[in-house]
Amino acid sequence: MSVAYKDYYKILGVARTATQDEISKAFKKLARKYHPDLNPGNPEAETKFKEMGEANEVLKDPEKRKLYDQLGANWQQGQNFQPPPGFENMHFQFTGGGPGGGMGGGFGGGGFSDFFETLFGGAQGGPRGGFGGGFGGGQHMRARRGQDAEVSYEIGLEQAYSGGPQSLSLQEQAYGPDGRPMLQTKTLKVNLPPGVKDGQKIRLSGQGSPGLGGGEAGDLYLKIRLAPHPQFKVKDDNVILDLHLTPWEAALGATVRVPTLDGAVEMKIPPGISSGARLRVRGKGLGPAGRRGDQMVRIMIQTPKELTDEERQLWEKMAQTSSFKPRD
Repeated sequence: MSVAYKDYYKILGVARTATQDEISKAFKKLARKYHPDLNPGNPEAETKFKEMGEANEVLKDPEKRKLYDQLGANWQQGQNFQPPPGFENMHFQFTGGGPGGGMGGGFGGGGFSDFFETLFGGAQGGPRGGFGGGFGGGQHMRARRGQDAEVSYEIGLEQAYSGGPQSLSLQEQAYGPDGRPMLQTKTLKVNLPPGVKDGQKIRLSGQGSPGLGGGEAGDLYLKIRLAPHPQFKVKDDNVILDLHLTPWEAALGATVRVPTLDGAVEMKIPPGISSGARLRVRGKGLGPAGRRGDQMVRIMIQTPKELTDEERQLWEKMAQTSSFKPRD
């Protein structure tokens, strides 16, 4: 699930380097302008009033502001926001001391935005009452399933081919002994299916964001990324290897050892093969068991750059005696 990113600094009209005093002054100035009591029947003013209340609720609190700032300055308002796994595992309770104090009037009964709840795990009850009455008041939140999360996981081609157990470490939010939020490392054991492909997603049940109000946790999806390999390339289910041959091996034929993701194999090169020709090693590609792709061996004929006198004489003799005319 993704939601629209909210730029709280832009909503309050302050810089990201603004002090707490500057944030408070900006909020109070906007509150006087958009308060519902001063704009009866104006839904646009009510929406702005709720947005700035939410923005102030985050930016006035050093811990929530620090977490929010971890998103970085590169997000643009309106973009879809998907926090990394564990990032949104924050469960603040709002029990009074609303976002300004002493202004009077109601918040209109609306709740925090989906973006706020995605980042901070929701609030007990949401914004209610006047500015003096604060947020929430300890209402019970209904059980809500945690959000699913997705992370990219890069593996080597050999790992993708063979599959098997892997250890994955992630950063997630947790609470320290003093109750303050902190980052901790979470290690997961993952069993990769053999032949997993680039872009394939693996579901880890219950390893996503924690649920709210006793709800079950979401799932974590690993999106497989295949690391570049020095020898092999991948196209769909097939693995491609360039095999370099000498001119005489190509002309006379040969038996050569060819590397695969499952160890080297002996391959018979037929006489007279040309550069660009492809030979197939079946079942040495990617994909599930029984439906694996193949390894395609692409022939690349190479000639020596430096010749001894004897070698040059042999090449010259072959050029004079050969009837082969590739351009005819």
